[in-house]
Amino acid sequence: MDPSASSSPAAAAAAAEDRYTYSPRLRWHPEVEEYFAAAYGRDRFARISEALAHPSRYSCIRVNTLKSSTDAVMHKLVNLVDQNGLCGGINGLEIAQKNGGEQAPEGSSLVHKCPYSGLENVLFVQGSGPHALRYDSQPNQSIKEVIVSRKCAESVLRGAQVYIPGVLACSSHVEKGDKVAVSVAIEQPAEDGGWTVGITRGTVLQGLQSDAHYEERKGLYIGQGITAMSRSGIFRVPHGVAVEMTERVYKLPSFNDVLEGEIFLQNLPSVVAARVLDPQPGERILDMCAAPGGKTTAIAILMKDQGEIVALDRSHNKVMDILKLAAEMDLNCIKAYKLDALKSVRKTNEANNTGMASNCTDTIVTLVDSEPCHTKVDAGITNASEDSSIISVTQIDNKRPDDKRYVSKVDLRKNLRRIRNGPGRNNCSGGRVQNSKGFLPNSFDRVLLDAPCSALGLRPRLFAGEDTLESLRNHARYQRRMFDQAVKLVRSGGVIVYSTCTINPGENEALVRYALETYKFLSLGSQHPKVGGRGIVGSCELLNKTYTEEWLTEHESELVQRFDPSSSLDTIGFFIAKFDVGQKES
Repeated sequence: MDPSASSSPAAAAAAAEDRYTYSPRLRWHPEVEEYFAAAYGRDRFARISEALAHPSRYSCIRVNTLKSSTDAVMHKLVNLVDQNGLCGGINGLEIAQKNGGEQAPEGSSLVHKCPYSGLENVLFVQGSGPHALRYDSQPNQSIKEVIVSRKCAESVLRGAQVYIPGVLACSSHVEKGDKVAVSVAIEQPAEDGGWTVGITRGTVLQGLQSDAHYEERKGLYIGQGITAMSRSGIFRVPHGVAVEMTERVYKLPSFNDVLEGEIFLQNLPSVVAARVLDPQPGERILDMCAAPGGKTTAIAILMKDQGEIVALDRSHNKVMDILKLAAEMDLNCIKAYKLDALKSVRKTNEANNTGMASNCTDTIVTLVDSEPCHTKVDAGITNASEDSSIISVTQIDNKRPDDKRYVSKVDLRKNLRRIRNGPGRNNCSGGRVQNSKGFLPNSFDRVLLDAPCSALGLRPRLFAGEDTLESLRNHARYQRRMFDQAVKLVRSGGVIVYSTCTINPGENEALVRYALETYKFLSLGSQHPKVGGRGIVGSCELLNKTYTEEWLTEHESELVQRFDPSSSLDTIGFFIAKFDVGQKES
Protein backbone atom coordinates (compact mmCIF):
# COMPACT_ATOMS: atom_id res chain seq x y z
CA MET A 1 0.00 0.00 0.00
CA ASP A 2 1.33 3.40 -0.93
CA PRO A 3 1.82 5.39 2.32
CA SER A 4 1.40 8.64 0.47
CA ALA A 5 -2.11 7.61 -0.55
CA SER A 6 -3.19 7.21 3.06
CA SER A 7 -1.64 10.48 4.07
CA SER A 8 -3.02 12.53 1.17
CA PRO A 9 -6.51 13.10 2.69
CA ALA A 10 -4.91 14.28 5.93
CA ALA A 11 -2.54 16.51 4.00
CA ALA A 12 -5.41 17.93 1.99
CA ALA A 13 -7.37 18.61 5.17
CA ALA A 14 -4.37 20.35 6.74
CA ALA A 15 -3.86 22.43 3.61
CA ALA A 16 -7.53 23.43 3.60
CA GLU A 17 -7.40 24.32 7.30
CA ASP A 18 -4.39 26.53 6.64
CA ARG A 19 -6.00 28.15 3.63
CA TYR A 20 -9.44 28.97 5.01
CA THR A 21 -8.26 31.21 7.85
CA TYR A 22 -7.92 34.89 8.57
CA SER A 23 -4.25 35.74 9.08
CA PRO A 24 -3.59 38.94 7.12
CA ARG A 25 -0.25 40.64 6.79
CA LEU A 26 -0.39 44.38 6.24
CA ARG A 27 1.88 45.47 3.41
CA TRP A 28 3.64 48.85 3.52
CA HIS A 29 5.79 50.82 1.13
CA PRO A 30 9.39 49.88 2.06
CA GLU A 31 10.50 53.43 2.86
CA VAL A 32 7.42 54.04 5.02
CA GLU A 33 8.00 50.76 6.85
CA GLU A 34 11.57 51.80 7.64
CA TYR A 35 10.39 55.22 8.80
CA PHE A 36 7.80 53.76 11.18
CA ALA A 37 10.27 51.14 12.42
CA ALA A 38 12.66 53.97 13.30
CA ALA A 39 9.91 55.88 15.11
CA TYR A 40 8.42 52.99 17.08
CA GLY A 41 11.10 50.31 17.07
CA ARG A 42 10.70 47.23 14.88
CA ASP A 43 8.98 45.05 17.44
CA ARG A 44 6.41 47.65 18.44
CA PHE A 45 5.69 48.59 14.84
CA ALA A 46 5.21 44.91 13.97
CA ARG A 47 2.59 44.69 16.74
CA ILE A 48 0.88 47.88 15.54
CA SER A 49 0.86 46.63 11.96
CA GLU A 50 -0.72 43.34 13.01
CA ALA A 51 -3.35 45.08 15.14
CA LEU A 52 -4.32 47.42 12.30
CA ALA A 53 -5.32 44.43 10.14
CA HIS A 54 -7.95 43.40 12.70
CA PRO A 55 -11.00 45.30 13.99
CA SER A 56 -11.47 46.27 17.62
CA ARG A 57 -13.34 43.60 19.61
CA TYR A 58 -15.94 45.98 20.98
CA SER A 59 -18.13 48.87 19.93
CA CYS A 60 -18.09 52.23 21.69
CA ILE A 61 -21.41 54.04 22.12
CA ARG A 62 -21.80 57.67 23.14
CA VAL A 63 -25.10 58.45 24.87
CA ASN A 64 -27.02 61.63 24.08
CA THR A 65 -27.48 62.70 27.68
CA LEU A 66 -29.85 65.52 26.64
CA LYS A 67 -32.42 62.90 25.56
CA SER A 68 -31.66 59.97 27.85
CA SER A 69 -29.28 58.74 30.54
CA THR A 70 -26.43 56.27 30.39
CA ASP A 71 -28.24 53.90 32.75
CA ALA A 72 -31.46 54.06 30.72
CA VAL A 73 -29.68 53.35 27.44
CA MET A 74 -27.69 50.54 29.01
CA HIS A 75 -30.94 48.98 30.27
CA LYS A 76 -32.48 49.24 26.77
CA LEU A 77 -29.45 47.63 25.10
CA VAL A 78 -29.38 44.78 27.62
CA ASN A 79 -33.08 44.17 26.99
CA LEU A 80 -32.48 44.07 23.24
CA VAL A 81 -30.00 41.28 23.82
CA ASP A 82 -32.05 39.36 26.39
CA GLN A 83 -35.29 39.53 24.40
CA ASN A 84 -33.62 37.60 21.61
CA GLY A 85 -32.31 34.76 23.71
CA LEU A 86 -28.76 36.17 23.76
CA CYS A 87 -28.57 35.74 19.98
CA GLY A 88 -29.06 38.39 17.35
CA GLY A 89 -30.02 40.93 20.00
CA ILE A 90 -28.56 43.98 18.34
CA ASN A 91 -29.04 43.65 14.61
CA GLY A 92 -27.36 40.30 14.27
CA LEU A 93 -25.02 40.37 17.26
CA GLU A 94 -24.52 36.72 18.06
CA ILE A 95 -23.19 36.00 21.50
CA ALA A 96 -20.03 34.19 20.58
CA GLN A 97 -17.61 32.18 22.60
CA LYS A 98 -15.22 34.30 24.53
CA ASN A 99 -11.87 33.58 26.12
CA GLY A 100 -11.41 29.90 26.83
CA GLY A 101 -14.65 29.03 25.06
CA GLU A 102 -16.82 30.35 27.90
CA GLN A 103 -20.16 31.76 26.89
CA ALA A 104 -21.54 35.01 28.26
CA PRO A 105 -24.18 34.09 30.85
CA GLU A 106 -26.44 37.09 30.32
CA GLY A 107 -26.91 40.15 28.16
CA SER A 108 -25.53 42.52 30.77
CA SER A 109 -22.08 40.98 30.37
CA LEU A 110 -22.00 42.33 26.81
CA VAL A 111 -22.91 45.92 27.67
CA HIS A 112 -20.91 47.78 30.28
CA LYS A 113 -19.96 51.30 31.24
CA CYS A 114 -16.70 52.92 30.23
CA PRO A 115 -14.36 52.70 33.23
CA TYR A 116 -12.50 55.98 32.59
CA SER A 117 -13.22 59.13 34.58
CA GLY A 118 -14.86 61.86 32.52
CA LEU A 119 -16.46 59.41 30.09
CA GLU A 120 -19.57 58.54 32.07
CA ASN A 121 -21.72 58.92 28.94
CA VAL A 122 -19.90 56.08 27.13
CA LEU A 123 -20.91 52.42 26.91
CA PHE A 124 -18.98 49.47 25.52
CA VAL A 125 -20.72 46.60 23.73
CA GLN A 126 -18.55 43.51 23.55
CA GLY A 127 -17.94 41.60 20.34
CA SER A 128 -15.66 38.63 19.78
CA GLY A 129 -13.02 37.17 17.47
CA PRO A 130 -11.10 36.07 15.65
CA HIS A 131 -13.06 32.83 15.23
CA ALA A 132 -11.85 29.73 13.45
CA LEU A 133 -14.62 28.90 10.99
CA ARG A 134 -15.26 25.62 9.23
CA TYR A 135 -15.86 26.05 5.53
CA ASP A 136 -17.84 22.97 4.53
CA SER A 137 -18.54 21.88 0.97
CA GLN A 138 -20.91 19.38 -0.56
CA PRO A 139 -19.53 15.85 -1.21
CA ASN A 140 -17.39 15.75 -4.35
CA GLN A 141 -17.80 19.49 -4.81
CA SER A 142 -15.44 22.36 -4.19
CA ILE A 143 -16.40 25.19 -1.85
CA LYS A 144 -18.41 27.91 -3.58
CA GLU A 145 -16.72 31.26 -3.14
CA VAL A 146 -17.14 34.99 -3.55
CA ILE A 147 -14.19 37.38 -3.77
CA VAL A 148 -14.78 40.92 -2.53
CA SER A 149 -12.76 44.12 -2.76
CA ARG A 150 -10.54 45.24 0.08
CA LYS A 151 -12.79 48.11 1.12
CA CYS A 152 -15.83 45.83 1.09
CA ALA A 153 -13.96 43.32 3.27
CA GLU A 154 -12.96 46.02 5.76
CA SER A 155 -16.65 46.94 6.12
CA VAL A 156 -17.67 43.29 6.51
CA LEU A 157 -15.10 42.86 9.28
CA ARG A 158 -16.80 45.77 11.06
CA GLY A 159 -20.21 44.09 10.84
CA ALA A 160 -21.61 45.01 7.40
CA GLN A 161 -23.14 42.69 4.81
CA VAL A 162 -21.58 42.09 1.38
CA TYR A 163 -23.09 44.59 -1.05
CA ILE A 164 -23.14 44.12 -4.81
CA PRO A 165 -20.58 46.84 -5.77
CA GLY A 166 -17.99 45.12 -3.57
CA VAL A 167 -18.17 41.72 -5.31
CA LEU A 168 -15.33 41.09 -7.77
CA ALA A 169 -15.60 37.37 -8.59
CA CYS A 170 -17.91 34.45 -7.90
CA SER A 171 -17.98 30.69 -8.41
CA SER A 172 -19.95 29.37 -11.36
CA HIS A 173 -23.45 27.98 -10.83
CA VAL A 174 -24.11 30.00 -7.68
CA GLU A 175 -27.83 30.38 -7.08
CA LYS A 176 -29.86 32.37 -4.58
CA GLY A 177 -29.65 30.76 -1.15
CA ASP A 178 -26.30 29.04 -1.72
CA LYS A 179 -23.72 29.02 1.05
CA VAL A 180 -20.49 30.74 -0.05
CA ALA A 181 -17.11 31.42 1.49
CA VAL A 182 -16.09 35.08 1.34
CA SER A 183 -12.47 36.03 0.73
CA VAL A 184 -10.77 39.31 -0.11
CA ALA A 185 -8.50 40.36 -2.97
CA ILE A 186 -5.68 42.63 -1.81
CA GLU A 187 -3.72 44.90 -4.13
CA GLN A 188 -0.59 43.33 -5.59
CA PRO A 189 2.52 44.91 -7.17
CA ALA A 190 2.00 45.88 -10.82
CA GLU A 191 4.51 45.90 -13.65
CA ASP A 192 4.51 49.69 -13.76
CA GLY A 193 5.65 49.87 -10.14
CA GLY A 194 2.20 50.66 -8.78
CA TRP A 195 -0.46 48.44 -7.26
CA THR A 196 -3.44 46.65 -8.78
CA VAL A 197 -6.10 44.16 -7.71
CA GLY A 198 -5.74 42.34 -11.02
CA ILE A 199 -9.27 40.89 -11.10
CA THR A 200 -11.84 41.84 -13.71
CA ARG A 201 -15.25 42.20 -12.10
CA GLY A 202 -17.39 39.21 -13.01
CA THR A 203 -14.53 36.71 -13.08
CA VAL A 204 -15.65 33.08 -12.75
CA LEU A 205 -14.07 30.93 -10.00
CA GLN A 206 -13.67 27.21 -10.66
CA GLY A 207 -12.24 26.15 -7.31
CA LEU A 208 -8.88 25.45 -8.92
CA GLN A 209 -5.38 26.72 -8.26
CA SER A 210 -5.66 28.58 -11.57
CA ASP A 211 -8.36 30.81 -10.06
CA ALA A 212 -7.66 34.51 -9.66
CA HIS A 213 -5.52 35.31 -6.61
CA TYR A 214 -5.65 31.69 -5.51
CA GLU A 215 -2.40 31.80 -3.55
CA GLU A 216 -2.73 35.44 -2.55
CA ARG A 217 -6.11 34.77 -0.89
CA LYS A 218 -4.68 32.15 1.42
CA GLY A 219 -5.39 33.28 4.97
CA LEU A 220 -7.76 36.01 3.80
CA TYR A 221 -11.16 34.40 4.35
CA ILE A 222 -13.46 36.62 6.39
CA GLY A 223 -16.54 34.44 6.80
CA GLN A 224 -19.43 32.62 5.17
CA GLY A 225 -22.82 33.76 4.05
CA ILE A 226 -25.96 33.00 2.05
CA THR A 227 -26.29 34.56 -1.40
CA ALA A 228 -29.24 36.92 -1.73
CA MET A 229 -29.36 36.36 -5.49
CA SER A 230 -27.79 34.24 -8.20
CA ARG A 231 -24.39 34.86 -9.74
CA SER A 232 -25.98 36.44 -12.81
CA GLY A 233 -28.02 38.75 -10.60
CA ILE A 234 -24.99 39.85 -8.60
CA PHE A 235 -23.26 41.12 -11.74
CA ARG A 236 -26.40 42.46 -13.42
CA VAL A 237 -28.09 44.71 -10.84
CA PRO A 238 -26.33 47.86 -9.64
CA HIS A 239 -26.97 47.76 -5.89
CA GLY A 240 -28.35 45.73 -3.00
CA VAL A 241 -27.12 42.96 -0.70
CA ALA A 242 -25.23 40.20 -2.50
CA VAL A 243 -24.35 37.98 0.48
CA GLU A 244 -25.95 37.96 3.91
CA MET A 245 -23.17 37.01 6.31
CA THR A 246 -24.06 34.13 8.65
CA GLU A 247 -20.64 33.31 10.09
CA ARG A 248 -17.95 35.88 10.64
CA VAL A 249 -14.33 35.85 11.68
CA TYR A 250 -15.21 38.82 13.92
CA LYS A 251 -18.67 39.12 15.41
CA LEU A 252 -19.45 42.74 16.19
CA PRO A 253 -22.75 44.47 16.88
CA SER A 254 -24.46 46.64 14.29
CA PHE A 255 -26.58 49.58 15.46
CA ASN A 256 -28.53 50.54 12.35
CA ASP A 257 -31.90 52.02 13.39
CA VAL A 258 -31.23 51.22 17.06
CA LEU A 259 -32.19 53.97 19.56
CA GLU A 260 -31.85 56.72 16.96
CA GLY A 261 -31.14 60.09 18.53
CA GLU A 262 -30.25 58.51 21.88
CA ILE A 263 -26.93 56.91 20.92
CA PHE A 264 -24.10 57.45 18.47
CA LEU A 265 -21.53 54.83 17.51
CA GLN A 266 -18.11 56.48 17.81
CA ASN A 267 -14.51 55.45 18.34
CA LEU A 268 -13.35 56.00 21.92
CA PRO A 269 -10.49 58.39 21.01
CA SER A 270 -12.95 60.61 19.10
CA VAL A 271 -15.13 60.85 22.21
CA VAL A 272 -12.04 61.75 24.23
CA ALA A 273 -11.04 64.49 21.75
CA ALA A 274 -14.37 66.29 22.14
CA ARG A 275 -14.14 66.02 25.93
CA VAL A 276 -10.55 67.36 25.95
CA LEU A 277 -11.79 70.49 24.14
CA ASP A 278 -13.84 71.12 27.32
CA PRO A 279 -16.53 73.31 25.69
CA GLN A 280 -18.64 75.42 28.03
CA PRO A 281 -22.28 76.50 27.66
CA GLY A 282 -22.61 79.86 25.89
CA GLU A 283 -19.28 79.68 24.08
CA ARG A 284 -18.69 79.96 20.35
CA ILE A 285 -16.94 76.84 19.05
CA LEU A 286 -15.50 76.05 15.62
CA ASP A 287 -15.30 72.48 14.32
CA MET A 288 -13.16 73.00 11.23
CA CYS A 289 -13.52 69.58 9.56
CA ALA A 290 -16.76 68.43 11.09
CA ALA A 291 -18.27 65.68 8.92
CA PRO A 292 -19.98 63.37 9.64
CA GLY A 293 -20.80 65.33 12.80
CA GLY A 294 -19.91 62.91 15.59
CA LYS A 295 -17.56 65.27 17.41
CA THR A 296 -19.79 68.25 16.58
CA THR A 297 -22.80 66.70 18.30
CA ALA A 298 -20.64 65.51 21.18
CA ILE A 299 -19.52 69.11 21.74
CA ALA A 300 -23.11 70.37 21.55
CA ILE A 301 -24.21 67.88 24.20
CA LEU A 302 -21.32 68.87 26.48
CA MET A 303 -22.46 72.50 26.08
CA LYS A 304 -26.03 71.46 26.95
CA ASP A 305 -27.06 72.82 23.53
CA GLN A 306 -26.31 76.35 24.74
CA GLY A 307 -24.03 78.58 22.69
CA GLU A 308 -23.01 78.28 19.06
CA ILE A 309 -21.09 75.61 17.19
CA VAL A 310 -19.95 76.41 13.67
CA ALA A 311 -19.32 73.19 11.74
CA LEU A 312 -17.50 73.28 8.41
CA ASP A 313 -16.97 70.91 5.53
CA ARG A 314 -16.25 71.56 1.87
CA SER A 315 -18.63 68.81 0.68
CA HIS A 316 -22.31 69.60 0.18
CA ASN A 317 -23.44 66.08 1.06
CA LYS A 318 -21.29 65.96 4.18
CA VAL A 319 -22.74 69.23 5.41
CA MET A 320 -26.17 67.67 4.89
CA ASP A 321 -25.05 64.70 7.01
CA ILE A 322 -24.06 67.05 9.85
CA LEU A 323 -27.43 68.80 9.74
CA LYS A 324 -29.29 65.50 9.60
CA LEU A 325 -27.45 64.14 12.63
CA ALA A 326 -28.01 67.36 14.58
CA ALA A 327 -31.74 67.19 13.81
CA GLU A 328 -31.89 63.52 14.80
CA MET A 329 -30.36 64.38 18.17
CA ASP A 330 -32.58 67.47 18.62
CA LEU A 331 -29.59 69.82 18.81
CA ASN A 332 -30.20 73.47 17.88
CA CYS A 333 -26.88 75.20 18.54
CA ILE A 334 -25.11 73.73 15.47
CA LYS A 335 -24.73 75.81 12.31
CA ALA A 336 -23.17 73.88 9.44
CA TYR A 337 -21.64 75.57 6.39
CA LYS A 338 -20.05 74.47 3.18
CA LEU A 339 -16.55 75.92 3.32
CA ASP A 340 -13.01 74.74 2.70
CA ALA A 341 -11.23 74.97 6.06
CA LEU A 342 -8.21 76.47 4.31
CA LYS A 343 -10.39 79.49 3.51
CA SER A 344 -12.06 79.79 6.88
CA VAL A 345 -10.46 83.15 7.83
CA ARG A 346 -12.29 86.13 6.40
CA LYS A 347 -10.03 89.02 5.61
CA THR A 348 -10.69 92.01 7.85
CA ASN A 349 -10.81 94.52 5.00
CA GLU A 350 -13.32 92.34 3.12
CA ALA A 351 -15.60 92.28 6.14
CA ASN A 352 -15.35 96.04 6.55
CA ASN A 353 -16.15 96.66 2.89
CA THR A 354 -19.40 94.70 3.16
CA GLY A 355 -20.36 96.32 6.44
CA MET A 356 -20.68 92.99 8.21
CA ALA A 357 -19.45 91.83 11.59
CA SER A 358 -19.77 88.18 10.74
CA ASN A 359 -19.97 85.99 7.68
CA CYS A 360 -22.71 86.69 5.17
CA THR A 361 -24.21 83.26 5.64
CA ASP A 362 -25.17 84.13 9.21
CA THR A 363 -27.28 87.00 7.86
CA ILE A 364 -29.16 84.74 5.48
CA VAL A 365 -29.88 82.21 8.20
CA THR A 366 -31.03 84.96 10.55
CA LEU A 367 -33.46 86.22 7.95
CA VAL A 368 -35.11 82.81 7.90
CA ASP A 369 -35.00 82.04 11.61
CA SER A 370 -35.53 85.44 13.29
CA GLU A 371 -38.68 87.29 14.21
CA PRO A 372 -40.28 89.36 11.40
CA CYS A 373 -38.14 92.28 10.42
CA HIS A 374 -38.53 95.38 8.27
CA THR A 375 -36.60 95.79 5.06
CA LYS A 376 -35.69 99.39 4.43
CA VAL A 377 -34.75 100.76 1.00
CA ASP A 378 -33.60 104.35 0.81
CA ALA A 379 -36.26 106.23 2.79
CA GLY A 380 -39.18 103.88 2.29
CA ILE A 381 -40.43 100.48 3.39
CA THR A 382 -40.95 97.77 0.83
CA ASN A 383 -41.88 94.12 0.73
CA ALA A 384 -38.78 93.49 -1.39
CA SER A 385 -40.41 91.30 -4.01
CA GLU A 386 -38.19 89.42 -6.44
CA ASP A 387 -39.13 91.83 -9.24
CA SER A 388 -37.90 94.89 -7.40
CA SER A 389 -34.75 96.67 -8.47
CA ILE A 390 -33.23 96.81 -5.00
CA ILE A 391 -29.46 97.08 -5.05
CA SER A 392 -29.00 96.71 -1.30
CA VAL A 393 -31.27 96.63 1.69
CA THR A 394 -30.94 97.24 5.40
CA GLN A 395 -32.34 94.56 7.69
CA ILE A 396 -33.72 95.94 10.96
CA ASP A 397 -34.46 93.28 13.58
CA ASN A 398 -37.55 94.05 15.72
CA LYS A 399 -35.72 92.73 18.78
CA ARG A 400 -32.56 94.73 18.09
CA PRO A 401 -33.55 97.88 16.18
CA ASP A 402 -30.02 99.26 16.37
CA ASP A 403 -28.54 96.14 14.75
CA LYS A 404 -28.50 96.97 11.03
CA ARG A 405 -27.08 94.53 8.53
CA TYR A 406 -26.77 94.92 4.77
CA VAL A 407 -28.03 92.21 2.46
CA SER A 408 -27.30 92.08 -1.25
CA LYS A 409 -30.07 91.79 -3.82
CA VAL A 410 -28.91 88.32 -4.80
CA ASP A 411 -28.97 87.06 -1.21
CA LEU A 412 -32.37 88.60 -0.64
CA ARG A 413 -33.84 86.82 -3.66
CA LYS A 414 -32.40 83.52 -2.51
CA ASN A 415 -33.91 84.07 0.92
CA LEU A 416 -37.33 84.86 -0.51
CA ARG A 417 -37.29 81.64 -2.51
CA ARG A 418 -36.41 79.70 0.66
CA ILE A 419 -39.30 81.28 2.53
CA ARG A 420 -41.73 80.49 -0.28
CA ASN A 421 -40.54 76.88 -0.71
CA GLY A 422 -40.37 76.07 3.00
CA PRO A 423 -37.51 74.71 5.09
CA GLY A 424 -37.54 71.22 3.58
CA ARG A 425 -36.69 67.94 5.26
CA ASN A 426 -34.66 68.22 8.48
CA ASN A 427 -34.83 72.02 8.16
CA CYS A 428 -32.12 71.84 5.52
CA SER A 429 -33.68 74.41 3.17
CA GLY A 430 -34.97 71.85 0.74
CA GLY A 431 -31.67 70.01 0.52
CA ARG A 432 -29.58 73.14 0.11
CA VAL A 433 -26.71 74.00 2.40
CA GLN A 434 -25.36 77.39 3.34
CA ASN A 435 -22.06 78.60 1.96
CA SER A 436 -19.75 80.82 3.99
CA LYS A 437 -17.09 83.34 3.08
CA GLY A 438 -15.21 82.71 6.30
CA PHE A 439 -15.01 84.21 9.77
CA LEU A 440 -13.22 87.07 11.43
CA PRO A 441 -9.94 86.44 13.27
CA ASN A 442 -10.17 85.89 17.04
CA SER A 443 -13.91 85.14 16.81
CA PHE A 444 -14.02 81.70 18.48
CA ASP A 445 -13.49 80.62 22.07
CA ARG A 446 -12.33 77.13 21.14
CA VAL A 447 -11.39 75.39 17.89
CA LEU A 448 -11.37 71.68 17.14
CA LEU A 449 -9.21 70.70 14.18
CA ASP A 450 -9.73 67.01 13.51
CA ALA A 451 -7.58 67.27 10.45
CA PRO A 452 -7.86 65.26 7.22
CA CYS A 453 -4.96 62.84 7.38
CA SER A 454 -3.44 59.66 5.96
CA ALA A 455 -5.89 57.68 8.16
CA LEU A 456 -3.23 55.06 8.89
CA GLY A 457 -4.76 54.41 12.30
CA LEU A 458 -8.15 53.22 11.11
CA ARG A 459 -9.04 49.57 11.68
CA PRO A 460 -9.31 47.15 10.07
CA ARG A 461 -6.86 48.14 7.35
CA LEU A 462 -5.80 45.44 4.89
CA PHE A 463 -3.45 47.45 2.65
CA ALA A 464 -1.17 50.45 3.10
CA GLY A 465 1.30 50.11 0.22
CA GLU A 466 0.16 53.20 -1.68
CA ASP A 467 1.38 55.64 0.98
CA THR A 468 4.92 56.94 0.41
CA LEU A 469 7.08 59.25 2.47
CA GLU A 470 6.32 62.04 0.03
CA SER A 471 2.55 61.53 0.29
CA LEU A 472 2.82 61.53 4.09
CA ARG A 473 4.79 64.77 3.96
CA ASN A 474 2.09 66.28 1.73
CA HIS A 475 -0.52 65.44 4.37
CA ALA A 476 1.64 67.18 6.99
CA ARG A 477 2.00 70.32 4.85
CA TYR A 478 -1.77 70.46 4.35
CA GLN A 479 -2.39 70.10 8.09
CA ARG A 480 0.03 72.91 8.92
CA ARG A 481 -1.90 75.25 6.61
CA MET A 482 -5.14 74.29 8.36
CA PHE A 483 -3.56 74.79 11.77
CA ASP A 484 -2.46 78.28 10.71
CA GLN A 485 -6.12 79.07 10.04
CA ALA A 486 -7.16 77.69 13.43
CA VAL A 487 -4.61 79.90 15.21
CA LYS A 488 -5.99 83.00 13.49
CA LEU A 489 -9.58 82.18 14.35
CA VAL A 490 -9.22 81.41 18.06
CA ARG A 491 -9.14 84.28 20.55
CA SER A 492 -6.44 84.95 23.10
CA GLY A 493 -7.11 82.81 26.14
CA GLY A 494 -8.87 80.21 24.02
CA VAL A 495 -8.10 76.57 23.23
CA ILE A 496 -7.19 74.59 20.11
CA VAL A 497 -7.49 70.81 20.06
CA TYR A 498 -5.73 69.08 17.17
CA SER A 499 -6.41 65.42 16.41
CA THR A 500 -5.81 62.83 13.69
CA CYS A 501 -6.59 59.15 13.10
CA THR A 502 -3.11 58.25 11.88
CA ILE A 503 -0.03 56.63 13.42
CA ASN A 504 2.27 58.87 11.35
CA PRO A 505 4.50 60.99 13.64
CA GLY A 506 4.95 63.50 10.82
CA GLU A 507 1.27 64.40 11.07
CA ASN A 508 1.19 64.29 14.85
CA GLU A 509 4.27 65.05 16.94
CA ALA A 510 5.90 66.99 14.09
CA LEU A 511 2.81 69.21 13.84
CA VAL A 512 3.06 69.95 17.56
CA ARG A 513 6.72 70.85 17.13
CA TYR A 514 5.83 73.19 14.24
CA ALA A 515 3.04 74.83 16.25
CA LEU A 516 5.16 75.49 19.34
CA GLU A 517 8.09 76.89 17.35
CA THR A 518 5.97 79.02 15.02
CA TYR A 519 3.54 80.47 17.56
CA LYS A 520 5.29 81.38 20.79
CA PHE A 521 1.99 82.24 22.48
CA LEU A 522 0.88 78.60 22.22
CA SER A 523 1.62 76.04 24.91
CA LEU A 524 0.61 72.43 25.39
CA GLY A 525 -2.19 72.08 27.91
CA SER A 526 -2.98 69.18 30.19
CA GLN A 527 -5.75 66.89 28.99
CA HIS A 528 -8.74 65.39 30.74
CA PRO A 529 -9.65 62.63 30.44
CA LYS A 530 -6.21 61.13 29.90
CA VAL A 531 -6.72 57.69 28.40
CA GLY A 532 -4.07 57.34 25.69
CA GLY A 533 -0.32 56.92 26.03
CA ARG A 534 2.56 59.36 25.69
CA GLY A 535 3.85 60.82 22.44
CA ILE A 536 7.03 60.00 20.52
CA VAL A 537 10.25 61.68 21.64
CA GLY A 538 13.22 62.68 19.53
CA SER A 539 13.64 63.12 15.78
CA CYS A 540 14.17 61.17 12.56
CA GLU A 541 16.39 61.81 9.54
CA LEU A 542 14.58 61.38 6.24
CA LEU A 543 15.28 61.50 2.51
CA ASN A 544 18.88 60.24 2.71
CA LYS A 545 19.50 62.41 5.77
CA THR A 546 18.68 65.60 3.87
CA TYR A 547 15.77 66.41 6.17
CA THR A 548 15.30 65.98 9.93
CA GLU A 549 11.81 65.65 11.33
CA GLU A 550 11.65 66.94 14.90
CA TRP A 551 9.20 65.41 17.38
CA LEU A 552 8.69 66.05 21.12
CA THR A 553 10.68 66.49 24.29
CA GLU A 554 10.13 64.15 27.24
CA HIS A 555 7.95 66.71 29.02
CA GLU A 556 5.90 67.49 25.92
CA SER A 557 5.30 63.81 25.25
CA GLU A 558 3.46 63.50 28.58
CA LEU A 559 0.99 66.25 27.62
CA VAL A 560 -0.31 64.70 24.39
CA GLN A 561 -2.32 61.50 23.93
CA ARG A 562 -1.37 58.80 21.46
CA PHE A 563 -3.68 55.81 21.07
CA ASP A 564 -1.75 52.67 20.07
CA PRO A 565 -3.93 50.07 18.26
CA SER A 566 -1.79 47.28 19.67
CA SER A 567 -2.33 48.36 23.30
CA SER A 568 -4.82 46.82 25.70
CA LEU A 569 -7.24 49.68 24.94
CA ASP A 570 -7.88 48.02 21.55
CA THR A 571 -8.74 51.32 19.82
CA ILE A 572 -7.91 52.79 16.44
CA GLY A 573 -4.62 54.65 16.08
CA PHE A 574 -5.27 58.25 17.14
CA PHE A 575 -3.49 61.39 18.35
CA ILE A 576 -4.68 64.37 20.42
CA ALA A 577 -2.85 67.59 21.30
CA LYS A 578 -4.38 70.46 23.27
CA PHE A 579 -2.99 73.98 22.91
CA ASP A 580 -3.65 76.81 25.34
CA VAL A 581 -3.64 80.16 23.55
CA GLY A 582 -1.83 82.96 25.35
CA GLN A 583 -1.87 86.66 24.53
CA LYS A 584 -1.48 86.99 20.78
CA GLU A 585 0.96 89.42 19.29
CA SER A 586 -0.62 92.56 17.88
